[in-house]
Amino acid sequence: MDEINVKTILSGVQPTGILTIGNYIGAIQNWKLLENEYKCIYPIVDLHSLTVRQDPKQFKDLCISMLAQYLACGLDAKKNILFFQSHVRQHTELAWLLSCHTYLGELSRMTQFKEKSEKHRDNINAGLFTYPILQAADILLYQACKVPVGEDQKQHLELARDIAIRFNNIYGKTFVVPEPHVPQMGARIMSLQEPSNKMSKSDTNINGTIFLLDSDKVTLKKIKRAVTDNKNRISYNDNQLGIKNLMTIYMTLTKESIREIEEKYTDKGYGAFKNDLAEIVVENLRPVREKYAELMDNKDYLVSIYKDGAEKAGEIAENTMKKVRDNIGLIK
Repeated sequence: MDEINVKTILSGVQPTGILTIGNYIGAIQNWKLLENEYKCIYPIVDLHSLTVRQDPKQFKDLCISMLAQYLACGLDAKKNILFFQSHVRQHTELAWLLSCHTYLGELSRMTQFKEKSEKHRDNINAGLFTYPILQAADILLYQACKVPVGEDQKQHLELARDIAIRFNNIYGKTFVVPEPHVPQMGARIMSLQEPSNKMSKSDTNINGTIFLLDSDKVTLKKIKRAVTDNKNRISYNDNQLGIKNLMTIYMTLTKESIREIEEKYTDKGYGAFKNDLAEIVVENLRPVREKYAELMDNKDYLVSIYKDGAEKAGEIAENTMKKVRDNIGLIK
């Protein structure tokens, strides 16, 4: 089958820590809904993580942990292709070819480069600057028509689209031009302490982030400490960002509507709401934590998953690269 005609959706996450409830609600739960409609490809993008210095032993553990977290969250390895980016050599091959079709000015406009350069002033390396080209290669290599993307990654997806269009115009139709796939609900979970900022696993304030592997006690404490306001009114609006964020978590985990939640807590304050939300979150995350522990005790199974995933991904990637090499004029 010609991979260019297959509806493929792709998204990658760096193995730099424990996934958050924001990743779970905003990404993985939505990915599960796509399993029967798309060919779903989810690389663990370990090469992207190397723009920051990593401890080798710890990094290996983080990579395996990320795969186990994916599976613990319910991703079906039979319906999704899960693998490590570094195990498919075509990622870096295509990245070099695309770098020859990407302009310096395009890369210099990337806001994430500017932000990360501020954070890592002692290590502003070339990889940090060319990172979006490898990201474009990740997407275009699999002819992905859709890419689940948050607001912070839209600029990178636009660059991938521009590169694909440019390449197609020069060498003929080679790549599918990807479109963003933004879920309507739960796509952006905010920090519990700074609800104007997205929840992040790298947040220096750990109270702002609920991690999937947090204990029940820690989860309860973080939700009860979540920033709200002095209105004590359960209402979903932009003037109450803290409670709006908590309601988004409640809504996506229970499938109750905004109106149902508002009516349920009409005569109740934030304390009652937070107590109930904490129980809902704990009950949803406890099975994930238990499954994760089970998977981490079965490393042979995890190895079989990432090897099988890399083999499947490699076949698709090589089909694309044969076309790229031929179109660009490289000798077989």
